[in-house]
Amino acid sequence: MPKLASRRVVLQLAATAAILSALPVAGPAIAADPAQIVQSTAQQVIEIVKTKTGADRQAAILGVLQANFDMPAMGRSALGTHWNQATESERTRFLKAVATAEAKAYSERFGQYGGQTLTIGKVTPRANGVTIVDSRLNQTTGQPIKLEWEVRNDRIADVKVEGVSMVMTRRSDFNSYIQNNGGKVEPLVLELEARAAR
Repeated sequence: MPKLASRRVVLQLAATAAILSALPVAGPAIAADPAQIVQSTAQQVIEIVKTKTGADRQAAILGVLQANFDMPAMGRSALGTHWNQATESERTRFLKAVATAEAKAYSERFGQYGGQTLTIGKVTPRANGVTIVDSRLNQTTGQPIKLEWEVRNDRIADVKVEGVSMVMTRRSDFNSYIQNNGGKVEPLVLELEARAAR
Protein backbone atom coordinates (compact mmCIF):
# COMPACT_ATOMS: atom_id res chain seq x y z
CA MET A 1 0.00 0.00 0.00
CA PRO A 2 1.49 3.41 -0.93
CA LYS A 3 2.60 5.70 1.86
CA LEU A 4 1.67 9.38 1.75
CA ALA A 5 4.88 10.82 3.22
CA SER A 6 7.51 8.37 4.34
CA ARG A 7 10.05 11.16 4.79
CA ARG A 8 7.95 12.61 7.59
CA VAL A 9 7.45 9.39 9.56
CA VAL A 10 9.50 10.40 12.59
CA LEU A 11 7.83 13.81 12.90
CA GLN A 12 4.38 12.35 12.38
CA LEU A 13 4.89 9.69 15.05
CA ALA A 14 5.87 12.43 17.50
CA ALA A 15 2.92 14.50 16.34
CA THR A 16 0.55 11.56 16.72
CA ALA A 17 1.56 11.08 20.32
CA ALA A 18 1.38 14.82 20.96
CA ILE A 19 -2.05 15.30 19.41
CA LEU A 20 -3.49 12.19 20.99
CA SER A 21 -2.22 13.30 24.36
CA ALA A 22 -4.45 16.33 24.03
CA LEU A 23 -7.65 14.72 22.80
CA PRO A 24 -10.63 14.96 25.16
CA VAL A 25 -13.35 12.46 25.92
CA ALA A 26 -16.51 13.46 24.10
CA GLY A 27 -18.94 14.91 26.59
CA PRO A 28 -20.38 18.16 27.87
CA ALA A 29 -19.28 21.40 26.26
CA ILE A 30 -16.02 22.82 27.58
CA ALA A 31 -15.70 26.42 28.76
CA ALA A 32 -14.89 28.91 26.00
CA ASP A 33 -11.48 29.84 27.47
CA PRO A 34 -9.00 28.51 24.84
CA ALA A 35 -6.32 27.64 27.43
CA GLN A 36 -8.90 25.71 29.44
CA ILE A 37 -10.08 23.89 26.31
CA VAL A 38 -6.55 22.67 25.63
CA GLN A 39 -5.78 21.84 29.28
CA SER A 40 -9.06 19.96 29.75
CA THR A 41 -8.52 17.93 26.61
CA ALA A 42 -5.06 16.91 27.80
CA GLN A 43 -6.36 15.75 31.17
CA GLN A 44 -9.28 13.86 29.72
CA VAL A 45 -7.38 11.98 27.02
CA ILE A 46 -5.09 10.51 29.65
CA GLU A 47 -8.16 8.70 30.95
CA ILE A 48 -8.81 7.25 27.48
CA VAL A 49 -5.25 5.96 27.26
CA LYS A 50 -5.29 4.59 30.80
CA THR A 51 -8.67 2.88 30.64
CA LYS A 52 -9.42 1.93 27.03
CA THR A 53 -7.81 -0.35 24.47
CA GLY A 54 -8.55 -1.66 21.00
CA ALA A 55 -11.91 -0.83 19.44
CA ASP A 56 -13.11 0.99 22.57
CA ARG A 57 -10.13 3.34 22.44
CA GLN A 58 -10.56 3.93 18.71
CA ALA A 59 -14.27 4.71 19.15
CA ALA A 60 -13.51 7.14 21.99
CA ILE A 61 -10.86 8.89 19.92
CA LEU A 62 -13.18 9.16 16.92
CA GLY A 63 -15.85 10.71 19.12
CA VAL A 64 -13.28 13.16 20.45
CA LEU A 65 -12.11 14.15 16.98
CA GLN A 66 -15.67 14.77 15.86
CA ALA A 67 -16.73 16.64 19.00
CA ASN A 68 -13.72 18.78 19.86
CA PHE A 69 -11.74 19.34 16.69
CA ASP A 70 -13.11 21.27 13.71
CA MET A 71 -12.70 18.25 11.47
CA PRO A 72 -14.74 19.61 8.53
CA ALA A 73 -12.64 22.81 8.33
CA MET A 74 -9.40 20.88 8.92
CA GLY A 75 -10.35 18.39 6.21
CA ARG A 76 -11.23 21.11 3.69
CA SER A 77 -7.97 22.90 4.41
CA ALA A 78 -5.95 19.68 4.17
CA LEU A 79 -7.49 18.86 0.79
CA GLY A 80 -6.61 22.38 -0.39
CA THR A 81 -7.50 23.26 -3.98
CA HIS A 82 -8.66 19.70 -4.59
CA TRP A 83 -11.70 20.35 -2.35
CA ASN A 84 -13.31 22.40 -5.16
CA GLN A 85 -12.78 19.67 -7.76
CA ALA A 86 -14.19 16.91 -5.52
CA THR A 87 -17.80 15.87 -5.90
CA GLU A 88 -20.16 16.24 -2.94
CA SER A 89 -20.05 12.47 -2.45
CA GLU A 90 -16.22 12.47 -2.46
CA ARG A 91 -16.15 15.32 0.07
CA THR A 92 -18.52 13.52 2.43
CA ARG A 93 -16.64 10.23 2.11
CA PHE A 94 -13.28 12.00 2.50
CA LEU A 95 -14.27 13.75 5.74
CA LYS A 96 -15.66 10.52 7.21
CA ALA A 97 -12.70 8.40 6.09
CA VAL A 98 -10.01 10.83 7.22
CA ALA A 99 -11.53 11.08 10.73
CA THR A 100 -11.85 7.30 11.03
CA ALA A 101 -8.37 6.64 9.63
CA GLU A 102 -6.84 9.24 12.01
CA ALA A 103 -8.66 7.75 15.00
CA LYS A 104 -7.44 4.28 14.08
CA ALA A 105 -3.85 5.44 13.58
CA TYR A 106 -3.78 7.36 16.87
CA SER A 107 -5.32 4.46 18.75
CA GLU A 108 -2.74 2.01 17.45
CA ARG A 109 0.34 4.22 17.69
CA PHE A 110 -0.10 5.82 21.06
CA GLY A 111 0.34 2.59 23.02
CA GLN A 112 0.34 2.80 26.80
CA TYR A 113 0.23 5.92 28.92
CA GLY A 114 3.80 6.88 29.73
CA GLY A 115 3.36 9.69 32.24
CA GLN A 116 3.04 12.53 29.72
CA THR A 117 1.76 15.89 30.98
CA LEU A 118 0.87 19.11 29.18
CA THR A 119 1.99 22.51 30.46
CA ILE A 120 0.13 25.55 29.12
CA GLY A 121 2.19 28.61 28.22
CA LYS A 122 1.38 31.89 26.50
CA VAL A 123 -2.14 32.52 25.13
CA THR A 124 -2.29 34.95 22.19
CA PRO A 125 -5.52 36.26 20.63
CA ARG A 126 -5.30 36.71 16.87
CA ALA A 127 -7.60 38.08 14.17
CA ASN A 128 -10.86 36.41 13.09
CA GLY A 129 -11.59 34.89 16.51
CA VAL A 130 -8.47 32.70 16.51
CA THR A 131 -6.48 32.17 19.70
CA ILE A 132 -3.05 30.53 19.78
CA VAL A 133 -2.28 28.50 22.90
CA ASP A 134 1.38 27.60 23.40
CA SER A 135 2.14 24.46 25.39
CA ARG A 136 4.76 21.84 26.08
CA LEU A 137 4.24 18.08 26.13
CA ASN A 138 6.45 16.79 28.93
CA GLN A 139 7.65 13.22 28.61
CA THR A 140 9.21 10.94 31.19
CA THR A 141 12.07 10.32 28.76
CA GLY A 142 13.37 12.67 26.12
CA GLN A 143 12.96 16.37 25.52
CA PRO A 144 9.60 18.15 25.84
CA ILE A 145 7.70 18.66 22.58
CA LYS A 146 6.55 22.20 21.76
CA LEU A 147 2.91 22.37 20.73
CA GLU A 148 0.99 25.38 19.43
CA TRP A 149 -2.79 25.04 19.34
CA GLU A 150 -5.07 27.08 17.10
CA VAL A 151 -8.47 27.42 18.76
CA ARG A 152 -11.40 28.96 16.88
CA ASN A 153 -15.07 28.99 17.84
CA ASP A 154 -14.32 26.84 20.90
CA ARG A 155 -12.82 24.07 18.77
CA ILE A 156 -9.27 23.08 17.92
CA ALA A 157 -8.57 24.00 14.29
CA ASP A 158 -4.89 23.03 14.00
CA VAL A 159 -1.88 21.90 16.02
CA LYS A 160 1.70 22.85 15.26
CA VAL A 161 4.26 20.35 16.53
CA GLU A 162 7.70 21.95 16.85
CA GLY A 163 6.46 24.64 14.44
CA VAL A 164 5.05 22.24 11.84
CA SER A 165 1.31 22.53 11.14
CA MET A 166 -0.44 19.18 11.06
CA VAL A 167 -3.08 20.55 8.66
CA MET A 168 -0.38 21.79 6.26
CA THR A 169 1.52 18.50 6.59
CA ARG A 170 -1.63 16.62 5.65
CA ARG A 171 -2.22 19.02 2.75
CA SER A 172 1.25 18.29 1.39
CA ASP A 173 0.77 14.54 1.84
CA PHE A 174 -2.71 14.49 0.28
CA ASN A 175 -1.67 16.72 -2.64
CA SER A 176 1.30 14.47 -3.37
CA TYR A 177 -0.89 11.37 -3.26
CA ILE A 178 -3.48 12.94 -5.57
CA GLN A 179 -0.80 14.08 -8.04
CA ASN A 180 0.71 10.59 -8.07
CA ASN A 181 -2.71 9.06 -8.78
CA GLY A 182 -3.90 10.89 -11.87
CA GLY A 183 -4.76 14.19 -10.21
CA LYS A 184 -8.05 12.79 -8.90
CA VAL A 185 -9.46 12.87 -5.35
CA GLU A 186 -11.14 9.46 -5.58
CA PRO A 187 -7.93 7.38 -5.18
CA LEU A 188 -7.11 9.27 -1.97
CA VAL A 189 -10.62 8.68 -0.64
CA LEU A 190 -10.34 4.96 -1.44
CA GLU A 191 -6.94 4.78 0.29
CA LEU A 192 -8.26 6.49 3.43
CA GLU A 193 -11.36 4.27 3.45
CA ALA A 194 -9.12 1.21 3.16
CA ARG A 195 -7.00 2.39 6.10
CA ALA A 196 -10.09 3.03 8.17
CA ALA A 197 -11.43 -0.47 7.40
CA ARG A 198 -8.23 -2.39 8.26
